[in-house]
Amino acid sequence: MKVALFVPCYVDQFYPRVARATLELLEKQGLEVEFPLAQTCCGQPLANAGGEDYALAVYRHFVETFAGYEYIVSPSGSCVYHVRHHFARAEQTPEVQHVRARTYELCQFLSEVIGVEGFDFAFPRRVGLHIGCHAQRGLRLAQSSELSDEWGGVASSLLKRIKGLELVELDRRDECCGFGGTFCVTEEAVSVRMGLDRVLDHQRHGVEVLTGSDMSCLMHLEGIIRRHRIPIEVMHIAEILNGGNHDRSP
Repeated sequence: MKVALFVPCYVDQFYPRVARATLELLEKQGLEVEFPLAQTCCGQPLANAGGEDYALAVYRHFVETFAGYEYIVSPSGSCVYHVRHHFARAEQTPEVQHVRARTYELCQFLSEVIGVEGFDFAFPRRVGLHIGCHAQRGLRLAQSSELSDEWGGVASSLLKRIKGLELVELDRRDECCGFGGTFCVTEEAVSVRMGLDRVLDHQRHGVEVLTGSDMSCLMHLEGIIRRHRIPIEVMHIAEILNGGNHDRSP
């Protein structure tokens, strides 16, 4: 199986440790993983800012870079959602259709494509899971509270397979963190208030580690945690699934 790793811009620039953890995690599953050096952005920021026509060139470059791989895996539900849905704006060549169908969020890939059954390490911490909106309601990788009282999804399923990890039930398990890309810039006061609500929900329930599958959401929440000096550690889910004990340097 020939797998390509797609690393989101903010992970590449600010959290390269998440990319390393993702690579190591995939390789531990016996996969041959490549990191195409020609890769750039998926085009989401430009499209979200109202310039999707200008983003079409970015879409074409993405397809040219990744079309030769059986699967494209990314530690970001947001970017994967953009590739699967917004690349519909591009001419639907066989290559575009292949890339759209074969681009997977990391947890979905581990669960549904290669069928990871368990992990050989322990992580004895109380963990709170934040699922980003694109993964939750766009990719449908977890149940939405407006549709079901059950709590589940690919990310929580993987975390529950780790020995010693206690996945904490929250009051509002699928509420938006308020990041929203450009929303946090244009509506910063509302964005911060929403983020604080999410953090306080985790704090009320004694969460030690706040995790999720989108570093953009986690970056927003971690900034609030640091400003309010709340004793919660933030880790991308790839870091936990990779053993939770790797180098925490940038």
